[in-house]
Amino acid sequence: MNMLKVGDKVPEFSSKDQDGNQINLSDYKGKKLVVFFYPRANTPGCTAEACNLRDNYGDLKAQGYQLLGVSDDSQKKQANFKNKYDFPFPLLADEDHTVINAFGVWGPKKFMGREYDGLHRTTFVVNGDGKVEKVIDKVNTKDHAVQLLA
Repeated sequence: MNMLKVGDKVPEFSSKDQDGNQINLSDYKGKKLVVFFYPRANTPGCTAEACNLRDNYGDLKAQGYQLLGVSDDSQKKQANFKNKYDFPFPLLADEDHTVINAFGVWGPKKFMGREYDGLHRTTFVVNGDGKVEKVIDKVNTKDHAVQLLA
């Protein structure tokens, strides 16, 4: 796993959101972008994290942040997740791992003694020039916005 670090330039990416719209990194040029990766839509931790970002969306926007959620769920699963919880930000259905690999967040994980490859819950703050400003790899799912606003 070769995860992006603070100061790294994010490679240009292109992926589809929950509604099939094309989303590119270049769409966010000149803006502060929060890209949060979560393992699976509609699971307790991922729901808590995304809902916390939704509930603090006004504060994040006031600080100039745009948000983008990413998992390797299908467009249909992402659309259901977004609609069910009324998220005001796009969710990328990165089934081919284009964005996941660009950020380097896929790799070995351990759960209940079992080892497998999976998506690591990680959040990146990307500045207007496309460089990583902050990496949060110990995400507090219930209070994630505080980690971003601190």
